[in-house]
Amino acid sequence: MADLPATTPESPLEVLVAGGGPSGLFLATELAERGVSVAVVEPRVELDWLHPRAKTTNARTMTHLRRLGLADALRTAAPLKVAYSQSVAFCTGLDGFEVLRFDEAFQLAEGRYELAPECGQQVAQPVVEQVLREALTASERGRLHLGVEFVRTESLERDDLTAAVVQDEDGTERTVYCRYLVGADGVSSAVRRDLGMRLEGSSASKSNLGILFRSTQLAERVSLPPAVQFWIIGREHAGMVGQMDRHDLWWVIIHGYDPESAAFAGVPSADLVRSLTGIDDVDIEVLAEDPWTARMLLAPRYRVGRTFLVGDAAHANPPWGGHGFNTCIGDAANLAWKLAAVCRGWAGAELLDSYEIERRPVARRTIDDAARNGRLLADDVNHPSLRDPGPRGEEARRAAAQALAVKKSEFHSLGLVLGYDYRDSPLITPAGSAPPAPDPIDYVPSAAPGCLLPHGWLDDTTSLYDVLGPGFTLLVDAASMTGAEVQAVRDLLVEDAELCRIVPIEAPAITARWEAPLVLVRPDQHVAWRGGEPGDVAPALRRAIADARVPAGSGPRS
Repeated sequence: MADLPATTPESPLEVLVAGGGPSGLFLATELAERGVSVAVVEPRVELDWLHPRAKTTNARTMTHLRRLGLADALRTAAPLKVAYSQSVAFCTGLDGFEVLRFDEAFQLAEGRYELAPECGQQVAQPVVEQVLREALTASERGRLHLGVEFVRTESLERDDLTAAVVQDEDGTERTVYCRYLVGADGVSSAVRRDLGMRLEGSSASKSNLGILFRSTQLAERVSLPPAVQFWIIGREHAGMVGQMDRHDLWWVIIHGYDPESAAFAGVPSADLVRSLTGIDDVDIEVLAEDPWTARMLLAPRYRVGRTFLVGDAAHANPPWGGHGFNTCIGDAANLAWKLAAVCRGWAGAELLDSYEIERRPVARRTIDDAARNGRLLADDVNHPSLRDPGPRGEEARRAAAQALAVKKSEFHSLGLVLGYDYRDSPLITPAGSAPPAPDPIDYVPSAAPGCLLPHGWLDDTTSLYDVLGPGFTLLVDAASMTGAEVQAVRDLLVEDAELCRIVPIEAPAITARWEAPLVLVRPDQHVAWRGGEPGDVAPALRRAIADARVPAGSGPRS
């Protein structure tokens, strides 16, 4: 642990992150970008390429990565490009009948995406982690320490610091003094256990079996159009299958897995794959197996004193819809700018209380929707007549397609991905109409305070989000305010010039959605306030940073 920073109570690290999965790495990378000294301790030296876990990076997460300059790096690293497929298909086998297809699933789209600066990207979690590891390692203020894990905290006689004990692979322990500790160390979080806290909730009634395998012959035997996921029904074993790359690497998830049942007992995993795909005479080399059960769990608290929980340490999401990993990144993005604001002195410490207030309801809503999607899996629509080529099979497939229509919210979930809001946050100043009613499928762009800023393109390559500042941004409808009025706004915010960038927008198609000439946008692209009176901007800004006075010269780094 020689490269761990030497800390003392008089010279502490600003933020220590326990856990180097996606949420911990993203949090640390953004903190470092914002000028905060941060270190990540992660026991895994090597990434686990045999257990890819999450495979869906949605449009919101890709937008967060764009904000850090990493979206293109991830797309370059992703083995399956968006052009490969944007669909999820339900079928009776990889060379069988297609029953139903959901196009533009998971916000996958070719060409320019209109609702966000970035569309989704199918890519395995280890690839995301590799991109984030490289970004953090290249940063000036961030450090990544592999082979080191959080063990416990120690009590201090002062309440402005945390003493975290970490341990390396040979058992050597060291105490790291930090202003804030973040537990991003997964469902079995040692940080959460140190707080004496448990996740609360339930598990699904059925288990699943994940398999990673190689096949040099399978791709050429697929007769259906490409899909990022094939859900296979109508066979003895039902579930999902998809390609990890364009070569010979594949993944499978078998639904309703019970190793003690007659359907599974003694059946080699390679034969399970053949049974699922419906192609018996194909080479299968099993690389890894992973039995698992979907869990719906949530921590009762996201913050205790100077310790925070993010990602899977705070919640366990069922995988249906691909929201778990993306919800983790949403946590990290929310907490990062707030920790940076407090560490750099341009916000009140009360700002950090809003993290749990804003993010816990998002996790609750996401978990509940994913659990609903998990009530109907491939093995629930599994009648053998689905493979019948005659009229009986045609009728069975029509009936299955109708039954499977309820899966729309699993693949077309823009209401969850972009439509969540922070309307009940103490940082938000209500103004005008309320946010749209929550809906998992339909996304209604709205500039109501608490909502995500409605997206638009200023030209062929410049997103509205690209002109937002690193701190707050006051967007001005240039068509409805004169130059003198804009200058008056600047004069009112002169004390906060570094904290809040003022950006006039000359794009009627974009500004018409605001329903107000002024929109105050937070660092995480959510609307803090909107209105028409320049004198209301400063009070809204004060509320958005927990009413702290802003010391001169302490604004966000540009």
